[in-house]
Amino acid sequence: MRTALRLALASAAAVAATALFAAPALAAPSPSDASPDFGGRASSAVFVQTDGVNGNAVVAYDRGPGGSLNPAGTYPTGGLGGVLTGSVVDHLASQGSLVYDRGLLYAVNAGSNTVTVFAVHGDHLIRRQVIGSGGAFPVSVTTHGGLVYVLNARNGGSVQGYVRVADFLVRVPVWNRPLGLDPSLTPEFTHTPGQVAFTPDGSKLVVTTKANGSAVDVFGVDRLGGLSQHPVSNVLSGAVPFAVTYDAGGHLVIAEAGTNSVATFTIAPSGTLTPIAAAATGQAATCWIARDGALLYASNAGSASLSGYADPGAGTLTAVGTTPTGPGTVDAAASSDGRFLYVQTGGNGGVDEFRVNPDGSLTSVGSVVVPGAVGGEGIAAL
Repeated sequence: MRTALRLALASAAAVAATALFAAPALAAPSPSDASPDFGGRASSAVFVQTDGVNGNAVVAYDRGPGGSLNPAGTYPTGGLGGVLTGSVVDHLASQGSLVYDRGLLYAVNAGSNTVTVFAVHGDHLIRRQVIGSGGAFPVSVTTHGGLVYVLNARNGGSVQGYVRVADFLVRVPVWNRPLGLDPSLTPEFTHTPGQVAFTPDGSKLVVTTKANGSAVDVFGVDRLGGLSQHPVSNVLSGAVPFAVTYDAGGHLVIAEAGTNSVATFTIAPSGTLTPIAAAATGQAATCWIARDGALLYASNAGSASLSGYADPGAGTLTAVGTTPTGPGTVDAAASSDGRFLYVQTGGNGGVDEFRVNPDGSLTSVGSVVVPGAVGGEGIAAL
């Protein structure tokens, strides 16, 4: 393992040096073609992935003082979007397909089995790299420190690990783990894995399997960043765990599509889950979950709504109301200052904009239609 990592880091230096000289050929439009905030207000940008099958792209928006979004540019990823069979409002059937971490934005290209790395400068993106996902149909990305893992949904599912070096990723081949799911189950939308996510301390990697086992798989992460050979599989019979986040206390929070509920768990050092609390949303197709400080918001695609809960960090869930959205509520992201929540509506390819009130209720401040994003998934708010 150490030899593999040393070789990966050595390769990274060579890749980074080569890419630095090649950057102009990979770059998106020049600063003058984007927003006047180039190099400026990194905390005011929102990025939305289109998942276009003829060419994936990330659309950038600048956030106004009241939370409304203003177009700032469109940036091709250099890859293709993809569509799982049976999907309607989220062609990737996942959460976390567009992830921001410390100056970089990672976008999956499900249709071309690649991941794009963008450098972020305010609301302007520069494409640094397009790299293979180590499997078929990447749908989710997670980061911790200098580690990045990608979840591939097809062919039984797999996860692939990378080392981040400057603005680039280097794939570590021995950090690939098959999930061993049944690829013959249909439709793909409900029978492919939904998300990959590090635990807050980086000691474990969590994968949801949705209806293909209805389990949460937990891999151990060693001190070099590699995974245990096999995960601990926590079967949640009938729950269909789709998407996850963590509360302020580090407890796992799951959107359970099978029961249309939000549930919280502790994760033991062994990787086993112990339930803490569960709350039924009373809505349809509860699949996505986003955190904003001590608040949690579950997206209900079948009801075009958000279900809000207060969780101060103990894993407890107190309902704070249901808010209507546009059709096909999917992924959501809170602004870094916690004041606004942005929610993708895959039915019309839009983003609904909300102000987060002190009591957890939401007030609409507008919406935008994202060009070419019907059925798209992936949003990051800074």
